[in-house]
This record gives sequence, structure tokens and C-alpha cells, in this order.
Amino acid sequence: MTTLFDPITFGDIEAGNRIVMAPLTRNRAGPGALPTALMATYYEQRATAGLIVAEATQISAEGQGYRGTPGIYNDAQTEAWRHITDAVHEQDGRIALQLWHVGRISHVSLQPEGQAPVSSTARRANAQTFTAKGFEEVSKPRALRSDEIPRIVAEFAEGARRAIAAGFDGVEVHGANGYLLEQFLRDSINDRTDQYGGSEDNRLRFPLEVMAAIAAEIGAGRTGLRLSPVTPVNDAGQDSDAQGLFNHLIEHLAPLKLAFIHVIQGATGGAREGVPFDYDALRSRFKKGNPVSAWIVNNGYTRALALEAVESGRADMVAFGRPFISNPDLVARLRFDELLAAMDSETLYGGDAAGYTDYPELEAVPVGSEHRVGSDSWQAAARSGSAVQIIAGAVKKE
Repeated sequence: MTTLFDPITFGDIEAGNRIVMAPLTRNRAGPGALPTALMATYYEQRATAGLIVAEATQISAEGQGYRGTPGIYNDAQTEAWRHITDAVHEQDGRIALQLWHVGRISHVSLQPEGQAPVSSTARRANAQTFTAKGFEEVSKPRALRSDEIPRIVAEFAEGARRAIAAGFDGVEVHGANGYLLEQFLRDSINDRTDQYGGSEDNRLRFPLEVMAAIAAEIGAGRTGLRLSPVTPVNDAGQDSDAQGLFNHLIEHLAPLKLAFIHVIQGATGGAREGVPFDYDALRSRFKKGNPVSAWIVNNGYTRALALEAVESGRADMVAFGRPFISNPDLVARLRFDELLAAMDSETLYGGDAAGYTDYPELEAVPVGSEHRVGSDSWQAAARSGSAVQIIAGAVKKE
């Protein structure tokens, strides 16, 4: 029986277990949207995850929607990310970069020359974003002209190329949570009358062009996509036929043979069962003919739910978000069924090391063993599950 802690190969990526660290916006990037040394420490601490999906990263200055988020659109950013991927790889971890364009979920103060954000629509979202003044209402966007869309497709492909150059093992396109791709997908947002709006096929066009361009640029085996079919976040109203829309999307994506699909079940950060939706229908469409691709599930998974999802075959991998914030050694805690540390919500966005890299790992003095929790040998043991087990605050060999 396959377990959450077994290794997996999906696409061109090999992972030591089936636990994914979900992308988490923490707003610690430096001036110029540059990744920092502090970020390298943060990801290195969490490298026992089978796959880290690094935080959402804008593909252009226009794609930024929050203060302190990193970019992947110039040489300085690409080089800065290399220090982070090197740190993760030194711990034998795997890391992908989430490519992001926020569309209308932005503010003029974050846009080049104070321009209006761009979207599929000119309607402002009822949402807030994080600026130099704190949380503010997002600005009214302008609708992209159809002749501008190829530029954005090319920027996604260029971001993917730069991510691989920076040492990432792959990329995940952010197609969820009411950001630009979903602003084209859902008819509750997309009010266009050109070839990118109206019919289901037209609304699928832009996301499919993005995915095809990235797969052509870096290879489908290093390319994934995140989806959230029914989440209401960022004023993403329900599509009139969400099931049909996303079934259709997956049917078009399946021939690309992507490395993975990462699906948020239910409302992001909220109820998983609030809106009826058949996620297995998506999985079966994606997995048909793609046995080496991974179906990753996300949203409110406990240890027990994650174990069952993998053992039953309903998922190949399970992503955890907030538990990874306060538990850098989450893989070990899940493996040995240890209590999870509580998260400090006051330090989620922006700031320094506090609430970022100062969460402690499990502490235990080994009995008759060279493995100390948090040491290199402990990390290797926790990753493989073959060396140690936590018992009553101590570590012993199996």
C-alpha cells in the first residue's frame, strides 16, 4: 500500500515523500522584489518536504499585487533565487516556483508608474491587498486588449525559463484564488466579447495558451498548475457551470502531460465541503494516460485525512500550507504523529525573522543513538523514515 511517506516520481521530478509545502505569501522580499538570505534560511528549514512550492512570484512588475512579494523577471532576481534553490538542494530537497500574475487584485501604488492593474474585465474586485499603508481596497483595473495577451503569455514562459535557470526543479502556474488566469476562466468575472470571453472555449483560451507556452519552454515534466474550482476568495464569484468548466479545462490539459495538478478543494483556507464539486471527476480525467503525473490535493488536511487520501489513491500527494509556517519539521511531526506548534498570526505578512525562521523544531535527546532531532542525520532519517522514531520525547532506532 502506498503511503504519504513513500517516494514518488512525477513528470521529471523525484521526491522523497508525498508531502508538499504549499506556496505561502510571507512578504519578506527585499527592494526590487529580490529574494533574500532570510528567505533562503526559511526554505532550507523546510526542505524535508517532498516538494516545496515556493511562494507566489510575479512574472512582471505589472503582475505584482502585494507589497514585499518576489519577482522572476530580471537577472538580479534570478540570481537571488539561485541561493535559495542551492540551500534546498544541499538538504536533498526539491523546490518549484509558483508563477503569478495577480491581474485585478492589485493597487496603483504597486503598479509601474501608478498605472491601473490589468484583468479580463474593467470591473473592480471587492477585495483588499497589502500595500505600504497596510491593507487597502484594490484599484479599478482596465481590461486587457486582445493584442496584449500574447505578451503576458510570453512573460509566463520567460518566468519559467528563468526559474529553471535559477535552479528550480519545476514551476507551478498560479491559476487559482481569483488571480489573472481565473479572472479569464470564470464567467462571473470575465465579461469579454472577444476571442477570450463568452463561450467556455474562449474563456479557456488564455490559461491553455499559458500552459502550452510554459511546457514548450521548459518541458511539461517540470510544469504544474494550481486550481481552485469553487473558492470565493478575492471576489471570485462561482462560475455558472464550475464542474463543466473545470472538467473541460482538465480534458484540454491532459494531452500536455503536465507533471502535476494542485487543486484547492472548497474555499481556500475555509470549508472544504461548502460547494458541491466532484474533484474525482477532475482527477480521473487528468490521470487518464498520465500515470506518472501527480494529483495534489490541498485545504485543511489533517494527518489522518492525508494518510487516507494517499492510501486510497484519491491523491498522489497532499499539500500543507499554514502548518509548515510554524512547523519547519512538519514531515517528521506527521511521520511520528507529534503535536504541531501553533502559528503566530501577527507575523504572517512582512517583518523579519520573528514568526518566520525562529519556529523551533522538535527537541529530543537521543537514547543510544547518534541522531539528534534537527541535525543533518535526523533530517535524513525523517525524510526516509528508516532510521528513527520519536518516543516520549526521545529518539530511538527502529
